[in-house]
Amino acid sequence: MRHVEIFTDGACSGNPGPGGFGVILRFGTAEKELSGGEASTTNNRMELMAAITGLRALKEPCSVTLYSDSQYVVNGMTKGWAKKWKANGWRRSNKEPALNPELWDELLMLCERHQVTFQWVRGHNGHAENERCDRLAVAGAEAARKQK
Repeated sequence: MRHVEIFTDGACSGNPGPGGFGVILRFGTAEKELSGGEASTTNNRMELMAAITGLRALKEPCSVTLYSDSQYVVNGMTKGWAKKWKANGWRRSNKEPALNPELWDELLMLCERHQVTFQWVRGHNGHAENERCDRLAVAGAEAARKQK
């Protein structure tokens, strides 16, 4: 099984507001950058979209290390929150609705196809790939703002 590294970041100008995401896929020495955005969204949605977009881009099941500066995404997956929310009808332990259930559901499905290890990285801290993903995400948000 191929091992792929996926670096992700989301950005939002206002919350909600125009948002974007950036992704770097790395297999060996080959890299691919992806980005996109939405005119009205939240930062958490863009963080989730970055992870989803990276995993969607894989053409076959892979072993993946996915790097994100979003504790929302990393904790949601590594601590089993998303699975619990789904099992509880997309309700959190306090009975409040879980936000972004359709995105969490897709991320869970993609993680069934791939062997994914989530790794948190500190954002805006000199991590080269995270900084590149941030620039891609900001550009995606700017493009979405202009299309509004």
